Amino acid sequence: MKHLKFLLTGIIFGIILTKSQVISWFRIYEMFRFESFHMYGIIGSAVVLGVIWVQVIKRTKLKDIENEDIKFTDKNKGIVRYLVGGTFFGLGWALVGACPGPLFALLGAGYYSILIVIFGAILGTFTYGVIRPKLPH
Repeated sequence: MKHLKFLLTGIIFGIILTKSQVISWFRIYEMFRFESFHMYGIIGSAVVLGVIWVQVIKRTKLKDIENEDIKFTDKNKGIVRYLVGGTFFGLGWALVGACPGPLFALLGAGYYSILIVIFGAILGTFTYGVIRPKLPH
């Protein structure tokens, strides 16, 4: 019961993703073919909103769910790691036809084949957790 507000927020977020057609394979396909601004507009809006919220968090010293300070660390470790990670992320997104964010929204919309992708995402996350200490961070 303590975390019900987060479940409800997730459900509302899933509805917003569905209604804005962010989970649409056709919209993603248009984006990767540079045929439509729709997805770029949504992603750009999310980036701008993220920058604003980070500034709000930093300036007002907001706390996390456990009432602890939210800390931001400087990650000036070069651009190569972001290029490699972004390339893998983008390739996975293009191959699957879905961003990892709305996987459960796709499942809720009745696209049951997305269960294969969800299983792969969970397996990949687990694998990363296992090999993380050996990776150059």
